[in-house]
Formats: sequence, structure tokens, C-alpha cells
Amino acid sequence: MKRDFLEAVACRRSIYAIGPEPCAGYDRVAEVVRHALLHAPSTFNSQSARAVVLTLEPHRRLWDIVLDTLKGLVPEDAFRQTALKISGFRAGAGTVMFFEDQAVVRDLQERYPLYADKFPEFSLQSSGMAQFIVWTALSDEGCGASLQHYNPLIDEAVAAEWNLPSSWRLISQLVFGSVREAPLQKSFSPIEDRVLVIGE
Repeated sequence: MKRDFLEAVACRRSIYAIGPEPCAGYDRVAEVVRHALLHAPSTFNSQSARAVVLTLEPHRRLWDIVLDTLKGLVPEDAFRQTALKISGFRAGAGTVMFFEDQAVVRDLQERYPLYADKFPEFSLQSSGMAQFIVWTALSDEGCGASLQHYNPLIDEAVAAEWNLPSSWRLISQLVFGSVREAPLQKSFSPIEDRVLVIGE
């Protein structure tokens, strides 16, 4: 059991060359996201994570929004490369958008003022765990995926497009699809320099 989990963790990679086939199937992707948000750890069991699964046209619409937003921000001489990158994400099967509900965070701040300044940080840690669960599980299902961060540039447009609650803060976008090209071999810095074991 532990070996299987650790193997899944080791196999999760950023896959940028993805195709439009939904790999595991859209129902299975939604099931994975629900399972992850249900069981991911969160501060005081606050369950502040939120997610939106975009497939087909809504998925493509998201990346159109990203491209339209970047048009006014990226220098003209660099925009072609940016457009190619966004086109690669758009070519995928779908995107999972991760949010943190700030109403939940504010409630915790009011109820536990001693830790008020820490709850936004704790919220991001909880979100990171939910994202990692989904990403690793989708990888284990045979999906390619990469985690993107075009927030906060697209926050207002995304909220307006899908009429999302104003308290939902966009954290990341996990684009997924069929694997068109395996990633390059990953390099690692010495683990001995990164982990200390103190005691017996």
C-alpha cells in the first residue's frame, strides 16, 4: 500500500504536451476532484477548498480568457511564444480550477483571533494538498497534467464568466488531457542536503 502511493507520487510530473482525449473520462475526473476535496486535510477541518471542473467548450473558453487577458500585458515581441503556450493548454481535455473560500478563512480569523494572521497561509497549505491529491490521482489514471497560475490576472473574468461566489479566491488551474509526449528525465538536488534526521 505505501509502496503504491509513493510510486504514484514519484510518477506525477508536469506534462505539457497533452491532447483533447479526456484520458480517464470526465465523470472519473469529477469523481477524483470530489474525493480529493472531501478528504484533503484542512485547518480546523475548515474544508475551505473549492473546485470547478471545466470540460470541452468551457475549458477552451478559460484559455481564451487567459490569452485575451495577456494580450494587453505581454510585450508584442514575446506574445507569439505566449500564445503558443496557451494554445497548448487549450488543446487539452479540461481544466480543474482550484479556489479557496475566503468567507471560511475570515470566519476562522474571527473565531480564533490569536491565529488570525496565519489562516490565509494555512488556507494555501490546505489548497496545495488538495491540488496535489488531484494531480497525482489523475496521473495515476493515465492523464497528463500541469499546474498553472494565471491568477490574479484572470480572477474577475473567470468569476463573471461562470457566476462564481465573490468569496472564492482563484488559486491555480490544473490543465489535463491525454499524454502526447513524455516529459524529460527529472533531475534532483542531493536529498541528503534537504532532509535532516535528528535522534535515533
